[in-house]
This record gives sequence, C-alpha cells and structure tokens, in this order.
Amino acid sequence: MTAAITAGVYPMLYAFFDQTGALDRAAHRSQVDGCIAAGAHGLAIGGLASECHKLSTDEKRQLMAWTLADTAGRVPVSVTVSENTVHGQKAMIAAAADEGAGWAVMQPPPVKSANSAALIDFFGAVADTAAIPMGIQNAPEYIGIGLENAALVELNRRHPQISILKAEGDALHCRRIVDDTNGVFRLFNGRNGIDLIDTLRAGFDGMIPSPDTIDVQSQIFEMFHQGRIDEAERAFQQILPLQSFMMTSIDHLLCYGKRLTAKRLGLGPVHDRGPSQEPHPFGLQILDNWSRYLGPLS
Repeated sequence: MTAAITAGVYPMLYAFFDQTGALDRAAHRSQVDGCIAAGAHGLAIGGLASECHKLSTDEKRQLMAWTLADTAGRVPVSVTVSENTVHGQKAMIAAAADEGAGWAVMQPPPVKSANSAALIDFFGAVADTAAIPMGIQNAPEYIGIGLENAALVELNRRHPQISILKAEGDALHCRRIVDDTNGVFRLFNGRNGIDLIDTLRAGFDGMIPSPDTIDVQSQIFEMFHQGRIDEAERAFQQILPLQSFMMTSIDHLLCYGKRLTAKRLGLGPVHDRGPSQEPHPFGLQILDNWSRYLGPLS
C-alpha cells in the first residue's frame, strides 16, 4: 500500500557503491531501515544527494525499486526524476507510480537559456498524465536553472497536478515563496537542513536534507510542531556547525556526509564513484569533531 504524502523530514538517500563500482544492495537496505527507525517522516530518492548525475537510467530505476520495496509502505516515498526529455521523465514517473511512490519531483532539463514559458511547457507535458501528485525542484543555485515565484504560480494554475515544490534557499527566500504562492504548493526545503527551524517558521511543510542527522532533524520537526521551541532550538544549535560544514557544496556533502551516514549505519568504508571529491585528513577531523555526540542511526 502506498503511504500518503505527509509533512515532515524526508532524507534524500545516498547511492552507496561496492568495491566493483556497482550499487550496493545491502547498504541501501540498511540506509532505508536506519532512516525509518530514526524517525524519518518519509524518504526521498533520485536527487542531487543520490548522485543522479552519475547514475544511468537503469540504476536510477534500481534505486527507486529498492527503496520502495524496502520501505514497504511504512512511510511515503518521493522520487526525483532527472531525465532530460519529456518522454524520459514520464517513463520514470510511471514506473515510480507502479512501484508505489507517494509523489514525484521533476528536475528541469539542463538548458540554462530556457525561459519560464519553456520550463512551464516542459513540466506540464510531463505531469499532466501522471498518476501521482507532482512537484518540481526549483534550485537554480545548484542546477543552474529555475522559475521565479510568479512563474511557479502560473505553472500551478495551468497544471494543478503540480502541487509540491522543493526549494533550495535560505529562510527569507522561503518566506517570499510562501507569501507569493498563496498556499497552492506543499513546500519543502533542502540545503541539508541548515535553515530548518526558520524554514518551518516561514511556513514550509518540511525538509529534504541528506540522511546524516535524520534522527535529530526529525526530532526538531516534532518538537517545533509540539510547541517545544526552546528544545528544538537547542537541538538545532548542536547540529548546525556539522550541517554547515557538510553543505559547503554538493560534492563536499557527498564526500563527508556519505561517510558520516555510513559510519552511523555501520557500513564500513565508502567507495566513491569518480570523479569525486577526495576526503582531506583535516576535513575528516572536522567531521569527527562536530559529529562526536551522534550514535548509530536506529
């Protein structure tokens, strides 16, 4: 049974590789189970932290199928699709719906000169026949292309099936989205949760960070919505230096965040798929220092 979309914290799962360079089935199952046991409100797969730019279409489908099989309806699953054509994204979304995904998020094609009208046409052509709720990832800082807030509203007006937005911005950026979009989207932010509490104050429904501190971020979300603001702020202050260190860039996050998640899951050494950022001894020292209070993900 497919779990319905809910507010909360949905970690964007990493793609773990084995020594041969293939996707690691056992590591992925451990990641799914560890995140759910740690309190994740849902799971996400297929985005930038999943190294979508380094995966073949078959590998993306494999990770999606593993995630949905291992989740088995315990929490909702969001699938990000990054194919560069309407046909490719429609095929991936149909597969996601068949496997039991709760919702899908479209990334724009990598055409930085595309204007808003072209992006609206692209997203609409993909989403109009989808069998599950649809969203877009609007992250020009990381993807290089995106829509202004007025264009987001126009996108939803023309294509109401597109009712979810994954943003990547600071708290002021998030508040402007809330003010300008008039409640037509379910709103999630990324940036690895470095704006978590202020994003919730701005009126967002949840976050899509990496899995590294999913237990703490999920607890912060719960405390915030229970009115335990002082406790939420203290917990957030403890993880903020770690989150800020890891979110220097996407490559930096993949280098250090994946290693922290692997450590917390008891997975052993991380095998990177190159080209990739190499860990620096001082970087690993910083990582160990700011994460020293974190135990296993369970």
